[in-house]
Amino acid sequence: MSTQRDVQDRISSVKNIEKITRAMQMVAAARLRRAEQRIEALRPYADAIRRMTRQAAEAAENIPNVPILFEHGEENDVALLLVTGDRGLAGSFNSQIIRTGLSAAREHESEGKSVSFYASGRRGVSSLEFRGKDVTGRYIGFTDRPSYSDAREIANDLMAAYVDEKIDRVEIFYNGYVSPMTQVVRRETLLPLEQASILDDEDSEDDEEERDGEEEQAGEEERSEQSESGHRALVEYEPDPEEILKRLVPDYVEVSVYRALLESTASEHGARMTAMRQASDNAKEMIDDLTLEMNRARQAEITQEIMEVVAGAEALR
Repeated sequence: MSTQRDVQDRISSVKNIEKITRAMQMVAAARLRRAEQRIEALRPYADAIRRMTRQAAEAAENIPNVPILFEHGEENDVALLLVTGDRGLAGSFNSQIIRTGLSAAREHESEGKSVSFYASGRRGVSSLEFRGKDVTGRYIGFTDRPSYSDAREIANDLMAAYVDEKIDRVEIFYNGYVSPMTQVVRRETLLPLEQASILDDEDSEDDEEERDGEEEQAGEEERSEQSESGHRALVEYEPDPEEILKRLVPDYVEVSVYRALLESTASEHGARMTAMRQASDNAKEMIDDLTLEMNRARQAEITQEIMEVVAGAEALR
């Protein structure tokens, strides 16, 4: 049985750990709020560029010869972009992205395709290298606060490889932010950008769809009025829609990557805050258990001392 002194040392050690986890929880909560604000600030811009790209594609008589707009003849080489964090202590935040990415790689390889990895975050890079995977693109040092230039660097590398036909498809894996306690692994096709994917706007979020629903309803009423009067709204493009679409498509890819980075950052802070809160609660429970054990040890020592005194008194008779 542990002595009273041993248990006291363990209690002191656990209390120090609890202080650290509480501090990390508070820091993660503050950073999470800032990450949420950045996502909210990006949404109007992301909505606008999706809408502009869709409208330009609809207005263009001929889709311009932009390589990233179309599929290659065959998809033999697939690039997987895994968006992880630079640090750990965030529960299963990083591991679930790695597992999903490796599972997708096995799926493609079973179909006879070649797979190359791109990774954002030290955890993703180190995990892939530990498993003997060759990491073609490594992007580290910014996952706590990614900038648009970071997204542009990743997007440019992927678009260049796609245009040069080194890869035929790009898939991105990241943790989508739902709430501080909920993160959902998302797997999306980043390239190629087929015309249908732009027109359908498949990657709009639920809340964005609700807002768009109100706009569509108003638009339908306006179109019905126009059809009754025999007039049609006219939008003029300068330069022509083909040229505008050619310029918008790279921005569309960059914004898609940037949105994934911001979602991943918010998810990481939320996962770390939740993990540190659970660690703090576990430390508190352990302190209570150790305090009870210390009281039992102290009681046993007192009982032992009393027995020794009684035994000594009996020996003097």
